[in-house]
Amino acid sequence: MANELTKKQWQFYQENGYVVLGQLLSDHELAQLQQRIDDIMLGKADINYDKLLMQLDAKTGEYADIGAQTRGHKGPTKEYRKIQDLEYDPLFLAYMRRPIFADICRRHYGDTPIACFRAMFMNKPAHKGTYLPWHQDRWNFLDRDPVVTLWTALDPATIGNGCVQVIPGSHKHGLINPDNPSGFLTKEQGAQYCPKEKVAYMEMKPGEVALMNNWLLHSSDINKTDVSRRAFSVCYMDAHTKHTKGSEDYTTIFGPGALTDQDLKRWRQIA
Repeated sequence: MANELTKKQWQFYQENGYVVLGQLLSDHELAQLQQRIDDIMLGKADINYDKLLMQLDAKTGEYADIGAQTRGHKGPTKEYRKIQDLEYDPLFLAYMRRPIFADICRRHYGDTPIACFRAMFMNKPAHKGTYLPWHQDRWNFLDRDPVVTLWTALDPATIGNGCVQVIPGSHKHGLINPDNPSGFLTKEQGAQYCPKEKVAYMEMKPGEVALMNNWLLHSSDINKTDVSRRAFSVCYMDAHTKHTKGSEDYTTIFGPGALTDQDLKRWRQIA
């Protein structure tokens, strides 16, 4: 597996705000992560569930109807919409530490420790899932904006089952709706910046990875097929980033103070 981006990939990314890096997971590694997330959803995993934010999906398919995102297991089902803080799972943590991801972070943030803003599983079960409106990934409670997201397909991502939709080059606009705490566009902004003729569909094979700039406009539809669309998404940031409206800590992934397997073992024992 490659340990760094090629010049061509980096140039495409800088111009478009995203680039598909190809398959970075072997078939065996992919199967391990697929099984692991199923075990976590079903409550079978040897993990401290009190560390995980878990969210059930909306039964209506509407974003406004999504269930609460709170810590702890909410029953055995494969229909969770989101599971966050997966850096506390040793298998997902090991994957997050791939050298190519460290290379990408160095290109963006320089030679500094790198933390994880969020490491999350996103799920669109067959014939279900929730429509995700157009937005940029940004949060107004951080003292600086993270810009690096690595998105890994755990199933085929197709137009039919709700693959990520993007507006190439839209990261160059800067923040379009800074007044929204999570970067969502108004209806008028969506019509202006996201007309159908500008939409690119990020169809990907299982095990493929995409690098996305957080300011890239993106969205996704509901799943209209018999095939689930599971994915693992990690937002990396400068570890010096501070939460300005609270005391939340973020896990260091690369550099001094990085999370260790011993830390994970201790937390499992506490659970």
